[in-house]
Formats: sequence, structure tokens, C-alpha cells
Amino acid sequence: MTYAQLFLQYELELEKNQEEPESLTFTFRHLKGLDMTEFVLLLRQKVSEGDRALIDQIAKRLLAHEPAQYIIGYETFHDLSFKVDKRVLIPRPETAELVDLVLEENADSRLSLLDLGTGSGAIAVSLAHSRLDWQVMASDISQDALDLAGENALANKVQVDFRQSDVFDQIEEVFDIIVSNPPYIAQADIDEVGLNVQISEPHLALFAKEQGLAVYRRIAEEAKAHLNPDGKIYLEIGYKQGQAVSQMFKVAFPDKRVRVLPDQFGQDRMVVVDNG
Repeated sequence: MTYAQLFLQYELELEKNQEEPESLTFTFRHLKGLDMTEFVLLLRQKVSEGDRALIDQIAKRLLAHEPAQYIIGYETFHDLSFKVDKRVLIPRPETAELVDLVLEENADSRLSLLDLGTGSGAIAVSLAHSRLDWQVMASDISQDALDLAGENALANKVQVDFRQSDVFDQIEEVFDIIVSNPPYIAQADIDEVGLNVQISEPHLALFAKEQGLAVYRRIAEEAKAHLNPDGKIYLEIGYKQGQAVSQMFKVAFPDKRVRVLPDQFGQDRMVVVDNG
């Protein structure tokens, strides 16, 4: 059997089980360290015994709805490599758009920033890497997530102050920027989430009470005590939450401008609070 034939056999099975067929070759290529040319040249060859065992193992894990990024052990985000496993969510492209927006709107040096619910550290580490003069703190309710985020900061050679905290509970400082991609999926919307996300990624970082709005409400109610007068807040939101989240922050910050901004697909994805 050739590599192409074996891949096709498993890809059909993955598709039947609601998994992306391309995840098999993606995972194989990365574990083997093959570039695309090397991979294409391999397809017509007979499968080696060792590679057959590896492909079987990858397929078994994917069919059990384990994300490809957990299998290879990392995800690329904002041109950096982040270690990921079941302790944290896999960083998404829409979150990279939030990072880009923060950088685009804040060119000043020596700003202080807090990343609430940092998970893998993707936001905090990416911003610290792009703004070496910023003082960056990152918090999470999960110590396991913070341990992994610390590894990612070290691997990417940036300085981030990590702290275990449920939103602002263990934070006394005041910041120029507060950014957060909090859990925002409502339990009622669980069917909108892929099986590999439902089964493998940490629910603590995915789901929130009050139709997904509970953490936003806490941030809105408590952020004023931790934001400088000219400070800004940047939030990632669910595509159905623009009106509800923006209204919370209009009430909490009546003297500030509140914007709802779309992602690259035109869906509401970010709420920004600033002085206009």
C-alpha cells in the first residue's frame, strides 16, 4: 500500500467521524519534519513499517477527537511557537487579530498591560515579544495553564509576570491596557463547537454562565479599579455577543467610547473601550 492510499483510507474515516481529513497529513508531516515537497514525493512510495505504525497511531488519536496541535505539541501563533496540551486552549486566528489590533493602536513604549485568562500565554507573550518596553502581566485561574504559559514565555525569550487569579481577585495593580479572551461560549451553544474542542480542550476556558457573559460582566464591574484614566480595554467576544458585551461596558464606563469590531469574516469579534 502506498502512503497516498493509506492516507485516503483514514481520511474517509475521519470525515465520517466529523473530523477534518487534512489533520492526518498535517500531523504526519510535522511529526516527521517533512516540507511539502518531501511529503508529495513520498505519497507514491510504499509505506514503511515504522510509518504505518505512526500513521495508525495518529489516526487513532484524531478519531478519538484529539486535536492535531495536541498531538504535535505546539501551535504557531503570531509567528511564534507555543507549546499546547490539554491544559490550555489552542490559540485561534481570531485571537491573533486581537493582538494585531492592540499593537496597531498602541505604539507607545513603556505601557503596562494585563492579559486576563492567559491560557497558553499566546496574547501576553506575543505582545511582550513585539513591545519589549512594555510591562506585561498575565493571569489565569488555572495554575496548570500558568505553568505552561511560563514555559512559552521562556521559550520565546520574553519577560511576563504571571499570577494565579480569578479575574481581578489577586490583582492590585493598575494598567494602561487590559486585554482578555475569556471563556464566552454558552452551554446552549455547545453544538456549535467541534467534537475535538468539546472532548479535548479545557471547558473552564471555553464555557461561561449567563449565556456566556459571566466573565465579561465581572470585568466590566471590576476593571475601573485597575485601569488608568486614559486606559483601554480589548476583549475577544463570541460572534453573537457584540450588543450585550458593549452595553455592559457602556454602563460601566459611561465617559468612554465603546466599539464593536469585526473579524476578517465580518462577524462581531472584538469590543474595545477607550477615550476615543
